[in-house]
Amino acid sequence: MPIRTSVTVPLRFPDGYATTAQVTTFTGLADGREHLALSFGPAANVPLVRLHSECLTGDVFGSERCDCGPQLREAVERISAEGGHLLYLRQEGRGIGLYAKLDAYALQDQGLDTYAANRALGHADDERDYTAAAQMLAALGATEIDLLTNNPDKPEQLRRHGIGVRQVLPTGVYATAANVRYLQAKASQTRHTLTLPIAG
Repeated sequence: MPIRTSVTVPLRFPDGYATTAQVTTFTGLADGREHLALSFGPAANVPLVRLHSECLTGDVFGSERCDCGPQLREAVERISAEGGHLLYLRQEGRGIGLYAKLDAYALQDQGLDTYAANRALGHADDERDYTAAAQMLAALGATEIDLLTNNPDKPEQLRRHGIGVRQVLPTGVYATAANVRYLQAKASQTRHTLTLPIAG
C-alpha cells in the first residue's frame, strides 16, 4: 500500500499537553477514504497502536455524550511515551456518518440505546471495517502490534487481515452523567472491556 506523503506536525491539546506527530497519508486504501496515521515517540519493535474512529462532536467540540475525546488524548500521550501509531479513521458514528449519528442521538433522547437507535435508522450496530487500517499498518511496517482498545472487534478484524496483535491494552474509562448509558450498552452488548454497572 503506497504511502502518499508524510509530514511533521506539532500538536497541542486544550489541557496544554504537547507532542509531535509524523502524519502519513496513503493511496489506494480499500474504502477510498482519507484516513491518517499519526506516528509518535521512539521507534519500537512492537509499536503501540490505537485505531481511533473520527468523532467530530467528541474530538473537536468536547461532547460528553461519548468518551472519544478523552480516549484520543490518552492514546496520544501513551503512544508518544512508548512509540507507535494512532490511526485516525474517517468512520464517524461507528461508520454511519455524522448526520445519521446525530439522528441516532435524537432517538437515544427518546429512550433507545445507541445500538437500538442505529437499527431504528436502518443501520447495523457497528458498520466499521478495518481493512484499510490493516493496509495502513502494513505500509508502516507494523505487522505485529500492541493494540490500545476496549473493543474486541478491532483485534479480531486486524488478525483476519494479517496483522499480529501481541496484546490488547484497555484505555481508561471516561464515564459522565451524559454518557453512562452509552458506555453501559457497549459493555453489555458488544463486550467492550469497561468496568461499569450493567444497565438493568
